[in-house]
Amino acid sequence: MEMKIEECDVIDLFELHYSELSSPSSTKVDSIMETLGANGSGLLAVTGIPHISNLRSYLLPLARKLSLLDRQTRNRILKEHNLGSDVPLKNPHRSVSSFAMQLKYEKTHSEEKDEHEFYGNGFENLGSAFQELGFCIMEVGLCLARICDTAIGGNELEQSLLESNAAKGRLIHYHSHLDAILLQEIDKSKTNNKRGVRNAKKPLEGSCLTSIACDAVHSNLWQQWHYDYGIFTVLTAPFFLLPSYSETSAIQNLSTCVECPSPTGHTNLQIYDPNKKRVFMVRAPPGSFIIQVGESADIISKGRLRSTLHSVHRPLKFENLSRETFVVFLQPAWTKTFSISDYPLEKSAFDRVDGQCFLVDEFDDNDEQQSGRDDNKLSLEIQKIVPPLSSRLKDGMTFAEFSRETTKQYYGGSGLQSNR
Repeated sequence: MEMKIEECDVIDLFELHYSELSSPSSTKVDSIMETLGANGSGLLAVTGIPHISNLRSYLLPLARKLSLLDRQTRNRILKEHNLGSDVPLKNPHRSVSSFAMQLKYEKTHSEEKDEHEFYGNGFENLGSAFQELGFCIMEVGLCLARICDTAIGGNELEQSLLESNAAKGRLIHYHSHLDAILLQEIDKSKTNNKRGVRNAKKPLEGSCLTSIACDAVHSNLWQQWHYDYGIFTVLTAPFFLLPSYSETSAIQNLSTCVECPSPTGHTNLQIYDPNKKRVFMVRAPPGSFIIQVGESADIISKGRLRSTLHSVHRPLKFENLSRETFVVFLQPAWTKTFSISDYPLEKSAFDRVDGQCFLVDEFDDNDEQQSGRDDNKLSLEIQKIVPPLSSRLKDGMTFAEFSRETTKQYYGGSGLQSNR
């Protein structure tokens, strides 16, 4: 459904400084639990992380460069750096490209490269930078799990992460409409070359640029509404790129992009608050890590932590804007068994929303009532997209079974995850 997303409220995340992760005050712990709990946003920002500025500046722009490579070259580079992908990169009409790696908890910082080695813009340090940023994120996630365990009692969250022995890291490029043009041109060129057609490189100008752009898929979402089903999702505040080109630039020059501040003033990550029945755009400090609660943390904490319903908004007013981020999904071991005997399932995830919010009432035509009607319509739309937790979780399920059932209900197929 189309909605006036630019008019949504913006929330500033609760900020936790990196230095507070090791020994937060009791007041800070209370604030963390309030933020991540049933009445909070379900996410916070960690600031002041040392030694990541150059690492982030080197790694994130590589997401777009990898996305726009020809398939053979990209596959070679990914293989050299032990990376794979969990999206169909053969599809030139895709809106997201993702490059993934399994990260092991037993790795130590002594195995990481020094910060100064990550200058430049080539792929030579892709794998090393991927791992170092991933390890830093995993450490932050473990620290937060320890803090939450202190408040909840026991150490189940931290232990669940350590027992998994691995987390999945993803370097993600959210495509602009310009990227759609470039990918279609690359695909067209490859198809013509297979047919033995000799194509001279011609400028992509004026009406030609416009006509191809009009054929691209227009959507106000880069990523559809969903819950993450692990324990925590930790991601870098996004990196935005805009092309440095004129309307008459040749196709080979269009791929040059430069970093820019977010033109929308926020991260383009948006959450749905079931208590307020509203969508909020998320604003986070540049260079911070955003930590988001997943459904497994919700279940393990018996509802003390709240999983976050979210999507990624695509600003149509800035059609040539692309978005880069790095994400690590922290999850329990596949064999982790969930007990829901004392878990308030009827109040979890989207089931938590009072069913009355899904009923579209009769309103008079004033702005406030129209807004209420739009919010109820959005709730209905999200309900159609997001399978309720009660339909995916059964008592005694392992995380592997929960993961498979969740993936199956969202996307169909077997529900199996990629090993990369």
